Amino acid sequence: MKHLRFSLLLASLLLVSCVTPTPPAFEMPEARALPLALDSSFQFRKFKRFVNQPLLFQETENESIIFERNRTNFGALSADELQQREGTFFDFFWRARRPADITVRFEYRQARLGNAVRAQETSVQQAHGNMKSSFAVVGDKYLWDGPVTAWRCLLIENNRIVAFKQSYLWK
Repeated sequence: MKHLRFSLLLASLLLVSCVTPTPPAFEMPEARALPLALDSSFQFRKFKRFVNQPLLFQETENESIIFERNRTNFGALSADELQQREGTFFDFFWRARRPADITVRFEYRQARLGNAVRAQETSVQQAHGNMKSSFAVVGDKYLWDGPVTAWRCLLIENNRIVAFKQSYLWK
């Protein structure tokens, strides 16, 4: 019985360490164009998008949706705090097959801004293995400028785009 508990504990620790979160993203004043140099050592595995807008929530019995709603709004004590959490949350899961210093850039357009592109960026030193990068368009930026209409996420190494994932509407 002791060996079984130890094995389960070891397995759970290994699973937790498989995805390493990246540091929080910061807003970029301007996103400059970079050359495309795709590298098979880097790839996006999947992405997750969650829109947190309580006025649009529909009743559901799906436990994963209920959990995501509760997790996102946990700790908000006032209506203003809840409003600052309204918006769209993006999680990108990607893989680096070799160690490299990677910059993850999230570029997006919003409904009320037309073709203006905003960007958020985060850096990962010596990225290797399975990684997760999270971005959020929330609060006043979401309330004033509207929902995200198109987006793309770039993996950048040495000022070159080595991998990307984009929405259908990205031009």
